[in-house]
Amino acid sequence: MYRSSRFGELLAALPKGPFSRLVEQHESDKHCKGYDSWSHLVSMVFAQLSGVKSLRELETAFNAQARHHYHLGVSEMKRSTLSDANVNRDCGLFESMCSELLSGAHRKVRRELKKQLYLLDSSPIPLKGLGYEWAKETRTQRVEGLNVHMVISPNAQLPVDAKITCSNVPDLKVAKEIINPERGATYVFDKGYYDYSWWFKLHQAGSLFVTRLKRNAGVKVVKERVIKEADRNVILEDTTIEFTSNRGSGGSVNAYYGKSLRRIVVARPGKDTPIVLVTNDKTRTARQISALYKQRWNIELFFKWMKQNLKIKKFLGRTENAVKIQIYCAIITYLLASKYRQKYSPHITLKMVLTLFRHDIFSRPEINESEYRKRKEERDKRRRFQREFAF
Repeated sequence: MYRSSRFGELLAALPKGPFSRLVEQHESDKHCKGYDSWSHLVSMVFAQLSGVKSLRELETAFNAQARHHYHLGVSEMKRSTLSDANVNRDCGLFESMCSELLSGAHRKVRRELKKQLYLLDSSPIPLKGLGYEWAKETRTQRVEGLNVHMVISPNAQLPVDAKITCSNVPDLKVAKEIINPERGATYVFDKGYYDYSWWFKLHQAGSLFVTRLKRNAGVKVVKERVIKEADRNVILEDTTIEFTSNRGSGGSVNAYYGKSLRRIVVARPGKDTPIVLVTNDKTRTARQISALYKQRWNIELFFKWMKQNLKIKKFLGRTENAVKIQIYCAIITYLLASKYRQKYSPHITLKMVLTLFRHDIFSRPEINESEYRKRKEERDKRRRFQREFAF
């Protein structure tokens, strides 16, 4: 009787129906010459899990397990074929598949959590050297390469939206594209998303937000709010404010003009300058809002974890298309590994799950467990026999 391998159990979480529809939509198999999109995706996920460092290593490691290929729906891989696929197969297929999985994670968050909290940020992927000349055209002072923009739910420890752009695309522009404000949800972000009109759009949708206020922002204090005695060493100011101008930065219209916001000044231990926060949340305490902004650090830790444990620092191809495919496959791998952990190994951390895959990716856990129980029963039976007939 066939039992699925650990890798097969992981890939079972990939929705085959939607993937097939996306392949047709993007015409990804139109000129595949035998190496279809499914084989491409499986190979790239395997590359993320196995920790290989080159196409040659990937070819050797993947083909060494040829007896598993049939059950995975793939065939033997050649590094030249995979290299050509990374260059020529549109990364839009992998972006769409990633969005499909992220949408599932988003639905899970909305279903299971009553109060949604979302963190927004981006992280640079530096790309310099031979083969990455294309990245120079869009470089900025901050980075030469790509930016990974992401929205995560810290309570569920899951990304719910993601997009990869050139380094010169502003964070705010991407946020306006991927964020569909949810009523009752709270969005936490930094100064990269500084736009009064966008803040007001969140407010109109019934969403809450917490961010930083620039020190030169033209505002006036409308009302002083009472600060609890126990919070005075942390909360320096809690006031209701209004903007003094109907124009924002660059002469844009300030849609928040004439409406009130809440400004909270929070002390930072060991630093001379406090943090100035602004929010449309009028119900939470100042300390709770301060704690919400502090959670923004979680998305920084998430990006750090991704770069340390998945393959998004060194790439198997150097074209823009190949790099994007690998990054999207890293996000796909994270989501699949999260599902695998929840179903099969909830008692260990996600990092340990990846370690398990790295060293034991093609084992068959059910067969191993069955053999272990069988050996244990035989051993116990032998011991009972020895005790019963011992002289």
